[in-house]
This record gives sequence, C-alpha cells and structure tokens, in this order.
Amino acid sequence: MYSIPSTLDQPILIASRAVVLPLLGDRVCAGFPSPAADLGAKRIDLTAELIVHPQATYLLRVSGDSMKDAHIFDGDVLVVDRAVKPLHGHICVAVVDGEFTVKYLYMRNGRFRLRAANPTYPDIVPREGQTVEVWGVVRHTIRHFHV
Repeated sequence: MYSIPSTLDQPILIASRAVVLPLLGDRVCAGFPSPAADLGAKRIDLTAELIVHPQATYLLRVSGDSMKDAHIFDGDVLVVDRAVKPLHGHICVAVVDGEFTVKYLYMRNGRFRLRAANPTYPDIVPREGQTVEVWGVVRHTIRHFHV
C-alpha cells in the first residue's frame, strides 16, 4: 500500500526574500575554453530559480549512496517540493517504516516500488500491511565541493 499526501502538515517558508547573485554570461564551457572578454554580469534570483512552491518546499540532506548513479551523493542537499504530483520516473522522497529515503518512483501496471540508482540496493516493494508514503518530489540537488 502506498499513499500520496495531498496536504502539507507543517508548511514552512524557505526564503522570505530573494537571494540574488550575479550570473556571468549564459554558460561556461566544459570542453574547450572560450574567451571570457564578452562576459556581461546580470543577476539571477536563486529563490525563483530553485523554488516554485515556497510553502511546500523543504530541504533534506542526503545520507548514503543508494542514488549515486542519479548523481545524488552523500551530503548533497535535496530541494523537495511536496506540491508536485509524483509520477513514474520521478526522484522522490518517501517515508518507509518511519524513515525518509530518496529513490526513483516506479508505478506501472498497478505495481508500485521505489528503485535505487545503485545496483547494490534492492527495490523497495511494500509488504502486506506496510505503509509507504511518497512525501515529495526532488526538484534540485545542491552539492558542496570540498576546496
């Protein structure tokens, strides 16, 4: 059995004001370098870029490596939106036996399961009497590089 909550238990405001930082150019090359002389600085609002539904958006820090093949790593911060309807293939945060977990949502032909993005982890298939709650949809990850 699984459930998809339709209401938010305790809404929180992620940011009461915009976080605006300079954006240099449109992109940075990950291949061959390009001249930097034409970089014009404009401003980008990180709040508007990352958060669509402020009253339904939460941050959670990842622990573990079950989603490494989806480029979600231990210590990353997830931007999770509870207002987005979870669909097959979405990366979701679920509550299984009272514990948060992040996995791919699999819903096909009346079958429901949570799939890891690491082959060493088995699928989570709800057992008889077990409740699995799909809590929210991951919209972004924030990664800190150790420098």
